Amino acid sequence: MEDYAPLIEHAFSFTPCEHSYVVEDIEGEVPEFVRGTYYLNGPARFARAGFDYRHWLDGDGMVCALRFENGGVRFTNRFVRSTKFVAEEEAGRPVFRTFGTAFKTDRLKRGIALESPVNVSVYPYQNSLLAFGEQGLPWELDPATLETRGEYNFRGSLNDISPFAAHPKFDPVTREMFNFGIAYSTASPHLNLYRFGEGGELIYRKRLPLPYACSIHDFSLSQTYVIFYLSPYILNMELLVRDGRTLIEALNWEPERRSRLLIVSRATGEPVTTIPIGDRYCLHLINCFETENRLTVDVLELDHPIYDQYQVVPDLFADVCEGRPVRFVIDLIGYELEKTAAIDYLSAPDFPSIAPRQFTKPYRDFWMLGISATGRRGRKFFDQLAHANWACAKACDVYQAPATHYLGAEPVLIADPRCETAGVVICQLFDAKRASSSFAIFDAFNVAAGPIATIRLNEPIHLGFHAVFNSKEPMHREEGQGKATAFPAQ
Repeated sequence: MEDYAPLIEHAFSFTPCEHSYVVEDIEGEVPEFVRGTYYLNGPARFARAGFDYRHWLDGDGMVCALRFENGGVRFTNRFVRSTKFVAEEEAGRPVFRTFGTAFKTDRLKRGIALESPVNVSVYPYQNSLLAFGEQGLPWELDPATLETRGEYNFRGSLNDISPFAAHPKFDPVTREMFNFGIAYSTASPHLNLYRFGEGGELIYRKRLPLPYACSIHDFSLSQTYVIFYLSPYILNMELLVRDGRTLIEALNWEPERRSRLLIVSRATGEPVTTIPIGDRYCLHLINCFETENRLTVDVLELDHPIYDQYQVVPDLFADVCEGRPVRFVIDLIGYELEKTAAIDYLSAPDFPSIAPRQFTKPYRDFWMLGISATGRRGRKFFDQLAHANWACAKACDVYQAPATHYLGAEPVLIADPRCETAGVVICQLFDAKRASSSFAIFDAFNVAAGPIATIRLNEPIHLGFHAVFNSKEPMHREEGQGKATAFPAQ
């Protein structure tokens, strides 16, 4: 096989050290309106006591923060002290089975689930910071120091085996939080839908039956609905629990079952309808909104699932499939699919992002990462930042990283408050030849021109998954304090 990601192994060959320092090496100029904190989460440790993990989702979660204040930038990073992390630190060896790695003495949480490495996403919430992994409760961090405070159970309304996904959604108007989790029962699979009030109280938890035990990573909101893309990527829990398989080995792609959209009422949490949409796979949605009795659902659609491309570390994406941004328009009178549209960007797009103020609203522009060598066999990695809009048939504004440079983490838009059509995008950049990490800032509407500023770190860090920017100042929480006002951008 060809190698389309030379030296990418350097991004997975070290365990980042924890630091907090003022960044001195900044090339270019950070715009004045970039004030607040950028947070990033992702898997950062891929070996322990000589044992190597196989899958990109296996690594222990580490949260990073870039704090823009007083004309300078402070960088902080810390591992999330999850149950898994603490137990394995104390044992000095691997203890728990992971998404893609199993071993003879491994353990499951209560014998039925993976112990989350808490490595997918991070969001400011109340006056705190929550780090999320797949199918487990989030962990609370200090938003300034990133110190782990403990597992977060939403005032005792959830327990440590409540299914809870890594992509909560926050309504910018009602300030409510929605999330979901899948119960992977073979006999009666169902989706748990959660709605939390502005103060963090649980308003409802609904259990919605599913046609199959499908893997769902993400969902979205419109003004009235909660929307899920159900892909027939089926998890067989018996293989995980009884046969000692990894989660990736227990997943099976069954496109003959077809994909569909599940539309749920936000107000009641009850299902409204399901709509057949073909036989493709969706990992991430882009945005949803309603106009004139029509619901628009925008997603990144792939020809088939992508989790198998996350292994074996570091030889990732060897056979990655094409994908594309796809728009579904649904008639809300008869609840029928009225039309579809697509943007001709096929380079395995992932990690979509929009302007936070446009979440649940009509919008045009969005940003995503892509892999330029899609369609060619051989290891590869994200090396494109693409800006697209729904008025064009193609993503015409694309930044191509230089050779042996790779992009990491969801591109995050920071809007210029003085202009509706101006802003910047922050994206992680790894120089594999020098094994060095930086954060690149692009003109959001001309990413092809390259970074307008580059923030170079003192030491390399991991390639992350999801990121968020919070314009509010981070606060330390003391027991007994009331709720804070900071909610995350989406």
